[in-house]
Amino acid sequence: MGSGTNLVKHFMEIRGLGLINVEKMFGIRAIRHQKRLEIVVELEIWDEKSEYTRTGLDESVVTISDVEIPYVKLPIIPGKNITVISEVISLNYLLKHYGYDSAKFFEKRLTSRLSRKGNDDIRGVDYFEHDFE
Repeated sequence: MGSGTNLVKHFMEIRGLGLINVEKMFGIRAIRHQKRLEIVVELEIWDEKSEYTRTGLDESVVTISDVEIPYVKLPIIPGKNITVISEVISLNYLLKHYGYDSAKFFEKRLTSRLSRKGNDDIRGVDYFEHDFE
């Protein structure tokens, strides 16, 4: 569980803008007195020499106060919408928490497809068959 201090209560720093009061700006529903830390996202300037996960099958954790927390290293470049990507990371974490892992589901589908014999069409739909323009 994480919580702030009375000194910084409801204030947030936005680099390049400064300090804002979240409670005054967005209302009482936008604040928390404490929150459970469920996932750590580290933003990193994209480095072509670094390796980043492409499938999501490799899961990482970080230990904070003797508690293992899921960890995602997110490479960023100018123009990426970090807010939307962070929300996707959160929603994907929730799906995993409730038992659905997209990467594992896709891996099973791919393995099944590769193990089938024959020359089935790779596409699930013939797009030109449905194009009436």
